[in-house]
Amino acid sequence: MAKVIMVQGTMSNAGKSLLAAGLCRIFKQDGYRVAPFKSQNMALNSYITDEGLEMGRAQVMQAEAAGIKPMVCMNPILLKPTDSVGSQVIVNGEVLGQMSAREYFAYKTKLIPCIKDAFRELEKHADIIVIEGAGSPAEINLKENDIVNMGMAKMVSAPVLLVADIDRGGVFAQLLGTVMLLEDDEKERIKGLIINKFRGDKTILDPGIVMIEEKGGIPVTGVLPYMDVKVEDEDSLAERLDNKKHGIIDIAVVRFPRISNFTDFNVFEQNPNVSVRYVTSPAELEGADMIILPGSKNTIGDLKWMRQNGIEAMIKKMSEKVPVFGICGGFQMLGEAISDPDKIEEGGSIKGIGLLNIETVLKTEKVRTQTKGKINKLDGFFSNLSGLEYEGYEIHVGETVSSNINCNSHKAVDCSEDEIKNIDKIVRTNKNGMIYGTYVHGIFDRKEIAEAVIKTLADKKGVAAGDETLLDYASFKEKEYDKMADILRKHLDMDKIYGMLKEAQIE
Repeated sequence: MAKVIMVQGTMSNAGKSLLAAGLCRIFKQDGYRVAPFKSQNMALNSYITDEGLEMGRAQVMQAEAAGIKPMVCMNPILLKPTDSVGSQVIVNGEVLGQMSAREYFAYKTKLIPCIKDAFRELEKHADIIVIEGAGSPAEINLKENDIVNMGMAKMVSAPVLLVADIDRGGVFAQLLGTVMLLEDDEKERIKGLIINKFRGDKTILDPGIVMIEEKGGIPVTGVLPYMDVKVEDEDSLAERLDNKKHGIIDIAVVRFPRISNFTDFNVFEQNPNVSVRYVTSPAELEGADMIILPGSKNTIGDLKWMRQNGIEAMIKKMSEKVPVFGICGGFQMLGEAISDPDKIEEGGSIKGIGLLNIETVLKTEKVRTQTKGKINKLDGFFSNLSGLEYEGYEIHVGETVSSNINCNSHKAVDCSEDEIKNIDKIVRTNKNGMIYGTYVHGIFDRKEIAEAVIKTLADKKGVAAGDETLLDYASFKEKEYDKMADILRKHLDMDKIYGMLKEAQIE
């Protein structure tokens, strides 16, 4: 049996994911086989495993920190919100169906056997399993039949570290309030409190730590500083989405209401002269050297949102001189039309932005696959990407074809066989060589591709992007995981944390 420890938080975005990743890295460095686990993840950032199964990117990030391949048993349940009241429910990497919040709340206990089976499978690969909770264990309206916080801790008899975000204020109320709202047996599971994102002189905080330990009866196991580490964030609460600063090279990413897989652009953050800004209004697009339309969990709904707030019109105007790149849902939006005959999203048909000669029909079957190859020959602005090797994954509902293809014969009127074959890889409009699209998530992760994009943007602008040579993105992340582990070792009582580890006992 693997030993286990669990990280829970006083709220969403308190730092659970990063703390769990950092612990995974430390245990790996200390010679243990370690793996992450989260029974239920709600996020629009997802990943496709070697087997073609879908899981949350937070556990992928933690698996990278642990030095092992992502496996779907690390995240048996993934909820992908499609609107304000409903989510797509993915179990063991495959779509179970669409459920409202109320429907899922009534159904979720039926998934407990799946959670236990996944945990048992993960035990075969690990000496230590680091479990992450979700939201807060003190959400009393959701505590009944909980399967992700204290309910999960009870399932495997896990000790718990409770982490709070001091940067938002009220950290002592967060910690004590959470503990007070728990049942007695749940309080007993909390073995340590962690204060996260602290800035300043810790001695000023020390009297408060003494008081909280006296009132709560639980030791403070660490005070973590605000960490400047560039690793992938869990969801749309990520602070990088709030960046508004313009760099020498400025990349603007449209922040859809249901944006997904925004981690596709993290690679550019290695270069301090490049800014990646997430924009929600036409005015914010001004000054951008490149515009990216990212993935979306509701392509039609987010296209309507762009149309209503004027972003679509601004993109059309700027596309004469500024390159526009669409990925997955953003790729579909750039086409002539999107149809949804089976009501996968909202039903009906909608006119696209009209910058790519493609049309998309949303279908019930989801494409889930890893992919790699060479970018097909491109003309226009990004011609220097031609022939470069890429590696990534596709995850989408919808079949996209060239508007020039005769659907009866599947032959191209105005495009080559290669262009038909690569419609899901890289395509370019025949308009002015400024519009590009792909279904491949992670298309920029190869350093050669990211560097080529930056160089082209810099040359076009007549500026120097610096002598920064990007690391291969995987190597870059390795350095960041080690950096995070060093910080945690300095500010956590690792002897106490090792002492908390307990053999998992599945009920």
